[in-house]
Amino acid sequence: MSMTTQERKDYAAQRKREMNCCQAVLVAFADKLGKGEDELLRLGSGFGAGMGTMEGTCGALVGAIMVSSMLSSNGEAMANSRSIVPRFKELCGATICRDIKGIDTGKVLCSCEDCVRNATEVVAKQMNKQ
Repeated sequence: MSMTTQERKDYAAQRKREMNCCQAVLVAFADKLGKGEDELLRLGSGFGAGMGTMEGTCGALVGAIMVSSMLSSNGEAMANSRSIVPRFKELCGATICRDIKGIDTGKVLCSCEDCVRNATEVVAKQMNKQ
């Protein structure tokens, strides 16, 4: 049974409580990716907290691009990434974990759960267009 976009977003946000942002996005699409949860958890394990340092790209965004790339046919992955990044930035306020979390400014732009929801939504909507 396939999940609606809202169900997928809610599932990803719920799973975020027990794993990093990248992993939560990946496992939310396990049914579409044809991969086991253990494999997806290993794949996303190094991308939490902005690639482990909060200095890098948000793990939820990395997960979204991973999912999109795995579901894209040859040649589409780069174009899909080009559409995912600005939409995620629009929804979350930034693409770098440190900026999203407001480490330097004290102003959180988006919670981790909402970053995961937004990343999941962007990919789900993109999949529905294809």
